[in-house]
Amino acid sequence: MTVQTNVSLKPYNTFGLEATAKYFVEVSGIEQLHAILNDPAFQQTERLILGGGSNLLLTQDFNGIVIKIAIKGIEKIKEDEEHIWLKAGAGEVWHDLVMYCVNNEYAGVENLSLIPGTVGAAPMQNIGAYGVEIKEVFESLEAVEIKTGNIKTFTKEECRFGYRESIFKHEAKGRYVIINVTFKLGKAPVFEVAYGAIQETLAAMNVETLSIKAISEAVIGIRQSKLPNPAEIGNAGSFFKNPEIPKAQFDLLKERFPSIPSYPVNENTVKVPAGWLIEQAGWKGQRFGQVGVHTKQALVLVNYGGGKGNEIKELSQKIQQSVLEQFGIQLQAEVNFV
Repeated sequence: MTVQTNVSLKPYNTFGLEATAKYFVEVSGIEQLHAILNDPAFQQTERLILGGGSNLLLTQDFNGIVIKIAIKGIEKIKEDEEHIWLKAGAGEVWHDLVMYCVNNEYAGVENLSLIPGTVGAAPMQNIGAYGVEIKEVFESLEAVEIKTGNIKTFTKEECRFGYRESIFKHEAKGRYVIINVTFKLGKAPVFEVAYGAIQETLAAMNVETLSIKAISEAVIGIRQSKLPNPAEIGNAGSFFKNPEIPKAQFDLLKERFPSIPSYPVNENTVKVPAGWLIEQAGWKGQRFGQVGVHTKQALVLVNYGGGKGNEIKELSQKIQQSVLEQFGIQLQAEVNFV
């Protein structure tokens, strides 16, 4: 384990933004993590825990130590007639874990195919797509408490999952480093195909019998058709959360905008697609120098190359103001600003 100085973070964030870390270290095991957290040289130094860098907007150089989590491994730890329990290292690529499950016919994460990022970052914001959230297959996680070095196990209840929310974005923020996550997966799949274009895509693929693999392939196809590849155009996927608003407010909006789409959350709350709001406000495909809004998906802000994090931040704020003025809805960023 070597601590490097003045390291470019461009390869470590999917926006492809240029920023420099004063110190940078990659840890591949718990002992290394303990060592760097306990190193007297960095006790008073600001820390940034880095996974896949897919939910990060770097707006400036980082004058502290970036700790890149590279703890790997996928292990079957338990099994019964209906379920398989898998423990995965926090540094595993999320999509690699999904493919491992698909190939072994372990059900529950196929709708979450091709989501960028790492396993350790996944529960932090309760990642979700196409009608499925990670909390539905989550069993527990282990995390190192930065202050004490103790390893704490968090159950599903203790993680307090919400829509793109968990305890790690609130009172536990900055206090723990996730080192592994355990998932409870099904042997008998329960298919979720009602959300988005999954059914149409399966039909176009001529799928007659549903399978875990078919759904995964459909989701991958949809994501590749709608979302830019970060290797080609810098982006962090969905930049904003889909807002949840009171049904009474939605009913008023429906009168003004009859085509507004929605998804019921409960009898009192409705979820509205942020991408639709942004597109209606005229932002889809808009480009400002080297940054802009993607031409196929208004929810995705992009760096065409050479853009600055602050330019993307300013663009996001203008979009928020525009949507607020037109619809009375305050969009919340899903991406973390550093």
